[in-house]
Amino acid sequence: MKTKPIIGIPLGDPAGIGPEITMHTFNDEGLHEICRMFLIGDEYVVRRALEITKLPLKVNVVKKVEESKFEPGTIDMIDLGIIKEPYEFGKVNGECGKASYEYIKLCGELAMNKEIDAMATTPINKESLRAGEIPYIGHTEMLEAISGVKDPLTMFEVNDLRVFFLSRHVSLKDAIELVKYERVLDYIKRCIEAMNRLGVYGTMAVAGLNPHSGEHGLFGYEEVDEITPAIEQAQKEGYDVVGPIGADSVFHLALCGKYASVLSLYHDQGHIATKTYDFEKTISLTNSMPFLRTSVDHGTAYNHAGKNTASAVSMIEAVRLAAKYAPNFNK
Repeated sequence: MKTKPIIGIPLGDPAGIGPEITMHTFNDEGLHEICRMFLIGDEYVVRRALEITKLPLKVNVVKKVEESKFEPGTIDMIDLGIIKEPYEFGKVNGECGKASYEYIKLCGELAMNKEIDAMATTPINKESLRAGEIPYIGHTEMLEAISGVKDPLTMFEVNDLRVFFLSRHVSLKDAIELVKYERVLDYIKRCIEAMNRLGVYGTMAVAGLNPHSGEHGLFGYEEVDEITPAIEQAQKEGYDVVGPIGADSVFHLALCGKYASVLSLYHDQGHIATKTYDFEKTISLTNSMPFLRTSVDHGTAYNHAGKNTASAVSMIEAVRLAAKYAPNFNK
């Protein structure tokens, strides 16, 4: 029988919904059948979340991952002891921001040391990070520092639709400026190689930037001057890629199984496609680092924090995907 992968979970911003959805995730019977979950956080925050969710889970605090019981109904965790007293839910809090960073940092170190097989991250808050004087604005920047990998690849997965992004958090004007031959070629290569590492093979489609992929320059020249030449060069080098395919159809075709993945040319192009299809089950994967990371693709939802009203579907799906891909990723 194959050993079930260990999925590390940093607890997230204590003032947000992360602790609550994490409790529901540990309570999910199906996940225990496919993986072993390990939590990095503060025992005080966990026990407070258990009071709110009223779930019958026991807490087993350990010093090392190898000391865990990994039994259904038990939360095996490392207690960092940062948050030890009450805090207000749904409010920006520097101490909570600092704690959320420390959870991620230790989880990343455990992953780098191969003590866990992958990590599934919970939501953090950018304002709380700033208030806690953390020099990173989000997960990606933290993971860059932990792994030493610059510009790690972000991939969204929902059902059988997998989407990579040529650019992330920049203005639309700046995103268009980033659609250059060299960058498109580099991303095609790295994205296909990342897919293969997950054990997924098949054709990648590059989305068009302009309406109807520019209609040979009628609606813009980016496809003619930058995108198509990059695709043709990648094909010459043996990469299974086609395009550009009009963005109004390429995501549907990928969902139907025609393409294994899609390279979206800017942030919202791919986000809209995946989240419209299934908002809760759209999961983010970072898979060009030494370790695999999956994540919910929603925020701290401060308006739901402390109320036990937040859905855990996305967190459960993030752990499921981490368990699905970790064996191939770590070969």
